[in-house]
Amino acid sequence: MTKRVAFAVPGDMATLTGGYAYDRRIVAELRRLGWDVELVGLGDGFPKPDALQKAVAQARLLAAPMDRPIVIDGLALGVLPEAAVALHPDRRVVALIHHPLALETGLARHEAERLYASESAALAATRLVIVTSDFTADLLISRYGVSPARIEVIAPGTDRVPLSAGSGGHELRLISVGAIVPRKGFDILVEALAQLTHLAWRLTIVGDRGRDPAAVARLDALIGCHGLEDRIESPGTVSPERLDALYAEADLFVLASHFEGYGMAYAEAIAHGLPIVGTTGGAIAQTVPACAGRLVSPGDVGALVEALRDVIGNDASRRALAAGARAAAAALPTWTESGVRFGCVLERLT
Repeated sequence: MTKRVAFAVPGDMATLTGGYAYDRRIVAELRRLGWDVELVGLGDGFPKPDALQKAVAQARLLAAPMDRPIVIDGLALGVLPEAAVALHPDRRVVALIHHPLALETGLARHEAERLYASESAALAATRLVIVTSDFTADLLISRYGVSPARIEVIAPGTDRVPLSAGSGGHELRLISVGAIVPRKGFDILVEALAQLTHLAWRLTIVGDRGRDPAAVARLDALIGCHGLEDRIESPGTVSPERLDALYAEADLFVLASHFEGYGMAYAEAIAHGLPIVGTTGGAIAQTVPACAGRLVSPGDVGALVEALRDVIGNDASRRALAAGARAAAAALPTWTESGVRFGCVLERLT
């Protein structure tokens, strides 16, 4: 018998973020495993849709085939509690939570409280909740009241990629990957690097510059204020080939995220065997083992300066972390393994 599932995603599936990458790869793996996957496009505007966008998304969810489970990406589900409640009696609704919307960095208190109430109501009306880390699972249990029996942890996979060769020069090449939004902490990273101009480094920040114009303006202003235009470049999104080339010549991965529900960019850096300087925000400490990276508290510029100084300025420290990253890379799940786990979870509902 054909295995069937509907997969509801807002916006453009080709968007270059970790959440969308997860959705794309899981759908591809499910299809490879013989699943009939029907994509349900929920339209634009999420996670802040207007009334019309919400109505269109709800109508599309209610029109989805009834003969299969429906997986709804949390970017939309969290603001569509009415749709979840309407679907719940007759449909096998599965929430896919990359990280809770209410924990996005920079939200006003009233907005975070509104999103928390909305997400809580939506999650209560689901049959199953899939998350990408143990950290997020614990968060949904402790703060959102989701029963542990309804939660499954399916971590993102990684591709087996060539190990980074490094720059080979005296000037270290640093790479950072993430959309230019407040949660990624690029302002914190620039403030820290501005105190280390006596060391030889150059940073490339790869990530979407179209998501948050205010965050982009702040990043560019900080780079200019500190006179780092010749040392930090932010080209936006790049082709997969260009990103591969940047990883190949990188010596160190750096990212100062305030929160990550898993941290796919960190895992990708580990897969390339790169030493890491990052933070303990959210699930990062579960994604990056101590042998592979130096992690500091989110938002702590001083601690980040010290970690960067040690790793950039100390060849032995950097080599030790790179060796740890190479060892950790072998333990990362593949996308095939993650897809198989996802399929097994869905089979329990069919």
